[in-house]
Amino acid sequence: MSKMEKIIILAVFLGFIGAFLLLMVVMPDRDFSQQENRYLQRLPIFSLDALTEGDYTADFEKYTTDQFPFRDAWTSLKARCELLLGKKENNGVYYCAGGALIPHFDVPAKEAVDKNIDYLNALVDNTDIPVYFGLIPGAGEVQSSLLPKNAPIGSQQTVIDWAYGRSRAINIDVQSALSAHKDEYIFYRTDHHWTSLGAYYGSLALRQAWALPCPALDSYQRQTVSESFYGTTYSSSGYAWVAPDEMETFVPDDGSATVLDLGNDPPTEGPLYDTSFLDVKDKYSMFLGGNTPLRSIDTGHEGEKLLVIRDSYSDSLAPFLLDSFSRIDLMDLRYYRDSLAQYIQDNGFDKILVLYSVSNFSTDQNLFLLDPTLF
Repeated sequence: MSKMEKIIILAVFLGFIGAFLLLMVVMPDRDFSQQENRYLQRLPIFSLDALTEGDYTADFEKYTTDQFPFRDAWTSLKARCELLLGKKENNGVYYCAGGALIPHFDVPAKEAVDKNIDYLNALVDNTDIPVYFGLIPGAGEVQSSLLPKNAPIGSQQTVIDWAYGRSRAINIDVQSALSAHKDEYIFYRTDHHWTSLGAYYGSLALRQAWALPCPALDSYQRQTVSESFYGTTYSSSGYAWVAPDEMETFVPDDGSATVLDLGNDPPTEGPLYDTSFLDVKDKYSMFLGGNTPLRSIDTGHEGEKLLVIRDSYSDSLAPFLLDSFSRIDLMDLRYYRDSLAQYIQDNGFDKILVLYSVSNFSTDQNLFLLDPTLF
């Protein structure tokens, strides 16, 4: 290589670095990434203490990464290059048949599952109310045929079988209800949640366990409320070119149900479907208004009282149970910090349902709150 060629290569390299340094200076910082659905690191404030403790350098590194010019485009380009090289996984997400995005799943240590099952059993042993337990498998289990060939992904069925084998609650077979319809649109392609259709089939598993009538699918009023939903799996994947999901409702919000957010003081009344979320990235929060410690639904029907201890899958499930209960309370232990035992005693529930996705149940660090003997 001649001296002139070396100079040209060096000049191009320095020019490239200089151009991006200039862009970093002149382009305004972004507060929020719609594509990644998260807040971005802002320029940290310099101080000698922060510098010597290492906080400043760590935050500055995050800042340069988050605010890198055209970050979303570079992330998408990386994902495309990975596909061209034959790699079907990026950032822990598999690019699957039909443009479905399925997150990777690692089978957790049995000790972690055992610990949460022990908390569940403590609830069963310390209440006279029947406790039902359901684990919801994700698309990686139910729709495994969509995965790339030989994709290394853990078996969620293994976790379900292990957990149900140790559970002293009344176990509900959600897996079979979903697998019977695995070729239907029961999971969003860009999100880890089940669709409203998937939630309907999940509700049938619950109804069968409770010996309740199972309404036919055509008895509901299906309505498409969005054709532009991009979920959390999309946000972390880098596969920016995939088509958005549709969102549906099946049970009309006719005003007969009263939804109270008991996480607010005083409690606030809200709708069954908060359509204001259809205008933002987090559209799934349309169902019952998103994450909150505790909601109570006065259904307007006669029947028993049901307490659901759950994750966000139950937000889209709850409307399918309104006609069979007079009241449904939904508690999220990630945010609820009062005594569960006292709440059960004060409200006279007839049934308790502990319902989680396999992934969330395996990793949730808050399920110790199920154990009444700890409080």
